[in-house]
Amino acid sequence: MRFFQYAHFRFIESRKIAYMVSGTVLVVLLAGALFWQVSRGSWLRYGVDFTGGTLIQVHFDQPTPSGSVRDYVAGFSQQTPEISKFGGENDFLIRVPQFAETGTATADSLVKLIGQHVPTDQFSVVRTEAVGAKVGGELQQKALFAILMSFALTLVYLAFRFEWRFGVAAIIATFHDILITLGFISVMQLDISLPTVAAVLTIIGYSLNDTIVVFDRIRENLKKTGRREAYIDVLNRSINETLPRTIMTSGTTLAVLIALGLFGGAIIRDFALILIMGIVVGTYSSIFVASPALLEIERRRASAEGKRARRTAKA
Repeated sequence: MRFFQYAHFRFIESRKIAYMVSGTVLVVLLAGALFWQVSRGSWLRYGVDFTGGTLIQVHFDQPTPSGSVRDYVAGFSQQTPEISKFGGENDFLIRVPQFAETGTATADSLVKLIGQHVPTDQFSVVRTEAVGAKVGGELQQKALFAILMSFALTLVYLAFRFEWRFGVAAIIATFHDILITLGFISVMQLDISLPTVAAVLTIIGYSLNDTIVVFDRIRENLKKTGRREAYIDVLNRSINETLPRTIMTSGTTLAVLIALGLFGGAIIRDFALILIMGIVVGTYSSIFVASPALLEIERRRASAEGKRARRTAKA
């Protein structure tokens, strides 16, 4: 950290490269989302939490290919259950849109079908989830409301905490992070579940917090130097002054998330993967998106004020 304590990197001068990087990533993720939209009919893969239905996780004692599991449950209904590997080589998730009000009736039917092909002592049901379509729809609405409400309250905070140009730059950076995160979730076909919503909310908070730390230092330096220092130099100096804190915070957070992803098991792996992506993008955007956006807004504001002053002088 002592190396970064005396850093003098010219981050803002690299903003055009950052624009190209962000643009390229967004285009690639958009293309991936469109591919899934065309091939699957939805660019996001909603889990049982939001669509309703039944999900069971099955573990087989012997190596079992996905095709065999699909054959085992093919006769369940007219719509073939969705089969996907989960965690180990012999662990599978079986999803069906059916939901029985009587509890585990749907899951029991699936287990009986598997039991016709595999001895019951050679496989086990690890977990079962069942959500009605009505409940899934309500959860989907509440999840969207939670994301929008958290974002709106954050904007209210920014409006009182900073001048308008700081708030606009923070909003631009946050939208950048949300778009990349959603694109990543779509391309990787990660399930949209309640933990996924929690991860997105966490990313929004982390990204804004990182941006606010940098903006606080920019505001302090502007008060100290006034207009005696070029605006771009103030931005670069502020980013470098907060760089040790940024690297320490992001580094320790990533270390924990990587450990969760590697050793936390398959159930928490998607949650950790989304957060890892969000932390990386949030740290990047606070330096290469939010601060350059603030510079562009300040230049446009200064240009507009200059034009008004010239018109006033002519009048």
